[in-house]
Amino acid sequence: MFSLISSLVNGIKGGVTAGLQGTADVASDAVNVVKNTTVSVLKETGEFAKEALDVPASLVKGAFDGISEMGVSVITAVKGVVNGTVQGLMESGSQQDVAVKGAVAQALHSAKELGLDVGETAVESVKGAVDGVKQVGGDTVEATKIAVVSAVDTAKELGTDVADTVKDSLSAGVEGAKDIIDAL
Repeated sequence: MFSLISSLVNGIKGGVTAGLQGTADVASDAVNVVKNTTVSVLKETGEFAKEALDVPASLVKGAFDGISEMGVSVITAVKGVVNGTVQGLMESGSQQDVAVKGAVAQALHSAKELGLDVGETAVESVKGAVDGVKQVGGDTVEATKIAVVSAVDTAKELGTDVADTVKDSLSAGVEGAKDIIDAL
């Protein structure tokens, strides 16, 4: 499984770097580049555990690594990266909840590693996940709930201060998030 994860991270990183090289608007172009690279990399790796949260996490991490290597602000591309990852995974046969949970959780972990604003990343990743699900005809109400819960749960792992920041950011920045958080 480790070699699969490593090849996913490196495959998506290389594809994103090549696909976005010389692009003026990384934030907009990230969706299609990440989606197409995800579909391509998943085809190359053959049959794998599509239900494993490691797969979407590896794809998001690789995309973030590729974008940061280019010297572009990762925070501007969070929404597009998560959107493209979710679309690519669902088009490749992954379940909606696995794609959303894994992509949102890794976006927050990567944000913390890269020193980004985790609250802003949470908002952008939830919006990206919901947009991705919408693009492939999934259940956006359920996707919003899964994405918000995943962001809050991941933030708790990262620390109490991070959890509070994420809850506040999501409540203010994502429609319906406050009700979902209050219900937790």
